[in-house]
Amino acid sequence: MPSPDAALAPREQSRRLAMIGGSLGNLVEWYDWFVYASFALYFAGNFFPNDNPTAQLMNTAGIFAVGFLMRPVGGWLLGRAADRHGRKSALTLTVTLMSAAALLIALAPTYGQAGYLGAGVLLVARLLQGLSIGGEYAASATYLTEAADRNKRGLGSSYQYVSMTAGQLLGLGMLIVMQRTLTTEQISTWGWRVPFLLGAVFAVVVFWLRRRLHETEAFAEQQRADAGRQAGAGERGTMKALWEHRREALLVIALTLGGTLAYYTYTTYLTKYLIGSAGMHKNTATLVSFTALTLYACLQPLFGMLSDRVGRRPLLIGFGVGCAVGTYPIMTALGGVTSFWPALGLSVLALTIVSGYTSISAVVKAELFPTRVRALGVALPYAIANALFGGTAEYVALWFKDGGHETYFFWYVSGCALISLVAYVLMPDTRAAAMSRREAEDDDRGVRGPDRRPLPLDAADAADAADTSGAAGAAGTAGTAGTA
Repeated sequence: MPSPDAALAPREQSRRLAMIGGSLGNLVEWYDWFVYASFALYFAGNFFPNDNPTAQLMNTAGIFAVGFLMRPVGGWLLGRAADRHGRKSALTLTVTLMSAAALLIALAPTYGQAGYLGAGVLLVARLLQGLSIGGEYAASATYLTEAADRNKRGLGSSYQYVSMTAGQLLGLGMLIVMQRTLTTEQISTWGWRVPFLLGAVFAVVVFWLRRRLHETEAFAEQQRADAGRQAGAGERGTMKALWEHRREALLVIALTLGGTLAYYTYTTYLTKYLIGSAGMHKNTATLVSFTALTLYACLQPLFGMLSDRVGRRPLLIGFGVGCAVGTYPIMTALGGVTSFWPALGLSVLALTIVSGYTSISAVVKAELFPTRVRALGVALPYAIANALFGGTAEYVALWFKDGGHETYFFWYVSGCALISLVAYVLMPDTRAAAMSRREAEDDDRGVRGPDRRPLPLDAADAADAADTSGAAGAAGTAGTAGTA
């Protein structure tokens, strides 16, 4: 008779493969997304008149922000697809869209070749990227959270930002290599196209990898439950179902706005700030960002594991307090440094504070919703907050700078963090959430991790459970600890 450890081995192996497959795909998605910001300093002059360098950056930053406007649309369309047809199919679709967008940017004509046509192609590509990323965040957050062991969900979901950051590091690494092998003129004229071409190729490889992923247990349970329910799959991923969880959706917006603004301030905008405001050399500023992000990626699993022990709220509250109080002094100090080590120390300090949000961002949101609307519940409200605050961070910062009031942006970041802090203090801790019927049944039998409490089912799933008592696959549970 096989031992319990032998019986658990296939499940553990499947979870590891899910973590690897989901994370690699996420890495390439975010590489394509962030490489735009990494190389904007070099290709900005190719698509707009070159009489005002700040105006060029504002135009490219504006197109960067427009990509965020498509994220709510992508969140709705692809979040719905993930809830109706599975996490795997949505993940495959997002990487297909991203590959097409990267290819468009790589082949876009310059202002000298076709006037504003090149900027138009750039805009279309960013819209496609926004559509893709809008669904990617929710699909990967849901997939990684559902695929992880219950007592290690914080750790498992932390790999979302590890892979996101790895994608950005890959883009920055590409930039560092080019800065050391090509002249500035060569990068500005043709070298910037290379990372986008590689991004399109990477995406094709990931498409093949994602086709080989297995669906999550929670979604498979939901499918089996819907097969015996009158309404069936028609309820999954609908706005009507999301409306039933509107309180959780509003909570996602509130807890996201401060975190996403801080994240983009200290990642995509940091290099430009060090160059444009601190007067640092491009190569040094890029190296600061690369090193700081490498250390930041290493912090995510540590913070994720900590949340599995102490809960999600303490980390979120720590971020909210640190960001609200620390943004102005950190950014002011960064504006006065010109050498590598002081800039690196301040950047790492800022990103350590931000880790209290980013390391558990995915798991907190996923734990708020039942299986049948989890991807849409994560995707749409997150994408709205991200479009309004994260996507506009760089543009708002440059707008304040252009108006001679650069420090106003620091107070803006602190104020948004303060709003999110109120949400963190008032929200329940979601660590105890049961993500599937099997986990809820474990709760009922007393088979649960430390400090786990059984949670009530979503109303529709509870009715289904009553009608199909004893059936093998029942619906997912509501993931809100506050309703316990």
